[in-house]
Amino acid sequence: MKPILISGIQPTGKLHIGNYLGALKNFVDLQNSGKYQCYFFIADLHSLTEDFNPKEKPIQVFDLALNYLAAGIDPIKSTVFLQSQISAHSELMWILNTITPMGELSRMTQFKNKAKTLPKIKTSYGEMYADKGSLIFDEDSTVIANIGLFDYPVLQAADILLYNAQFVPVGDDQLQHLEFARTLARKFNNKFGKTFIEPKPLLTEIPRLMSLDDSTKKMSKSRPAGCLFMDDSPEIIREKIKKAVTDSGSEIKYDLENKPAISNLIEIYQAMSGDSVKNIEKQYKGRGYGDFKKDLTEIITAYLAPFQKTKKRLKAQPQKIIKILEAGAAKARIATQKTMEEVKKKIGLI
Repeated sequence: MKPILISGIQPTGKLHIGNYLGALKNFVDLQNSGKYQCYFFIADLHSLTEDFNPKEKPIQVFDLALNYLAAGIDPIKSTVFLQSQISAHSELMWILNTITPMGELSRMTQFKNKAKTLPKIKTSYGEMYADKGSLIFDEDSTVIANIGLFDYPVLQAADILLYNAQFVPVGDDQLQHLEFARTLARKFNNKFGKTFIEPKPLLTEIPRLMSLDDSTKKMSKSRPAGCLFMDDSPEIIREKIKKAVTDSGSEIKYDLENKPAISNLIEIYQAMSGDSVKNIEKQYKGRGYGDFKKDLTEIITAYLAPFQKTKKRLKAQPQKIIKILEAGAAKARIATQKTMEEVKKKIGLI
């Protein structure tokens, strides 16, 4: 039997090329390698920890499902499903919460980094952080950070352990969360008996794409002017690349320290053309930024065209998408039933 691999993406808005190259393309490559039994889910429960509009959430979920399929996730080769449609995710999370020290959660880098961006306020419990997302109120109706954000890693661990996944594709920035899942697996196994497999990381090289309008900031949907979205039209792509910041001088050279802006554009060129940095530098030796940007625009447009064409076709078949997700959820429930039966038996639940 093939080893099990699992991962998911949050439906929090439009997919940009950094999301695609860093996660979705890798999912497709792993699926098509034929080495793994793949589970790819839409992490809609995780997405509730951030500010969201209930009316927009179904649209975001459907759009991400389209992105999965348009990118090449094959429901015949992989199990594709909505996290919220598998109640075992939340059930196992609660059980894992009972063996999770709060101290370990408070040390999670993602929570600390997120908390630093939230406005500080004074409460009767001391200085806390306010979040404009899913909120918790104290007795004085003062807003403090939501527990979901704090408890996020436990749900993430449940997502993985529930399927007895041997592998999880991650970047360096996600290793701490995977190690946390491994720690919970060991704790549960030591306390109640061997139950969970300790998942291993499948480290992937993720291009660190920076914003087109500020090469010191990561490309993000929160800065749409500096972000290339997978759905951007050729006209929008041309305008964004034309306005993309460059460095002093006109040499096309990869130098993150001295020429970070053009280096970022070279990263995009390399990722979408498959050409090496050395060849790109050689090709544009003696040529200026104008020529480079013109060619980069054409490369991006051509790269995104098949994805956009397939997505447009699938968007016209909403019932087909729903059936794919329902079929995936049915498979996922079967996979999780045995795990939950064993977990409940081990902890003494009837």
